[in-house]
Amino acid sequence: MSNNEMPDAEQIRDIMKVLSETVPGLLENLAKILYGAKESEEYGKAVANFFKALKESGMSNEQAYQLTRDYMSNMSLGNIVRGVAQSGDSDWKRKERSQED
Repeated sequence: MSNNEMPDAEQIRDIMKVLSETVPGLLENLAKILYGAKESEEYGKAVANFFKALKESGMSNEQAYQLTRDYMSNMSLGNIVRGVAQSGDSDWKRKERSQED
């Protein structure tokens, strides 16, 4: 399939079947990892340790806060899903290019 061709109905059906079977479980597991009580406690400790390490390395409160905030935003469910989707998109494009060669 080239960049200008659409998958046929059977390919779309197969893709949707795989997505419907795997995505809900993945999202449930990710949500538990990110938002479960025990996991949240561990995450809080990791964030506190990250901030503490930045401060001990000589950063100002503002610098350490900004880096800690960035660290925390990278661990959000939305960013994780977005990163996986972007990775899958680049994998798809790479496969298409290799098939064209």
